[in-house]
Amino acid sequence: MRKTIKAIVYERHGNPAEVLQIQTHPWPKPAADEAVVEMRAAPINPADINAIEGKYPGRREVPAMPGFEGAGIVVEVGANVSTITKGALVILPHNIGTWREALAVKASELVAVPPEIEPVHAATLKINPMTALRLLQDYVDLARGDWLIQNAANSAASRAVIQIAHELGFKTVNVVRRAELIDELRGEGGDVVLIDGEKLREEVKSATSGAAIRLGLNSVGGESALRLANCLAFGGTLVSFGAMSLQPLKIPTGLLIFKDLRFRGIWINKWYDDAAMQERMEAFKRLFEMAKRGLLKTKVERSYSIDDAKAAVAHASQSKRSGKVIFEFKA
Repeated sequence: MRKTIKAIVYERHGNPAEVLQIQTHPWPKPAADEAVVEMRAAPINPADINAIEGKYPGRREVPAMPGFEGAGIVVEVGANVSTITKGALVILPHNIGTWREALAVKASELVAVPPEIEPVHAATLKINPMTALRLLQDYVDLARGDWLIQNAANSAASRAVIQIAHELGFKTVNVVRRAELIDELRGEGGDVVLIDGEKLREEVKSATSGAAIRLGLNSVGGESALRLANCLAFGGTLVSFGAMSLQPLKIPTGLLIFKDLRFRGIWINKWYDDAAMQERMEAFKRLFEMAKRGLLKTKVERSYSIDDAKAAVAHASQSKRSGKVIFEFKA
């Protein structure tokens, strides 16, 4: 067994290109209730970059290891561990720091993944697909055939919304900024794909035959969010889970008085903190069932080794990507 691991660390918050460094640490040893997990894949999410910059809620004390999400193989278990076995592919908890080659973690916090699911796809199930599932189930009681609308429909979370909504029988209006995404998202199951703009409300009404849309999903903010809100039916709900435009939500009073709209938000880390283990496992079971059938596969634009941390984070910070940027770790 190897004696050391490489880990990505930041000792102060700031620009990732300036503060990230690669350190060598001893190979982890498990406590009695822990397992040692050798990492296989870890994505670079916007929240990871924000955490390094010091702009994410629950600011981590430094020095810290980034990475809210990832998957790996159990290679050693502590003396009292019976819930997980060596060789299992597992999803890591969200507060541990996954950008390292191996780590020791409480076995009770690991989620075993069916063998049919590849490590790269397992590594990206915990945040975006789970957020999508919660968005579709926790805010508006939709029935088969009901419509919802979302902006930034080409993002990883929104693509998961398309696939899960299709599975549940809901219909989606997907708003994007680039025409070349229209056929792509239709091919993934999007019922309607439209270019964002001032005439969005009329175009949505025409494309859905005037259907009452009671759920809107916003990950942009600013004017785009307002256009979504204007597409909602009386009593509808707009749920925000991102702010790509970095612009605030400005809601005209008329939308509150005359349409009685609800404005909500979701932070998936808080859901994990509050959900009982049984609730979490039931949700993962649903995601695993879809993933085993080839759904919820995260598009990967490029994978990097841990040695190329700064280049990987710089790539992940670019807009107009065609997929996720991830770290892959050699077995």
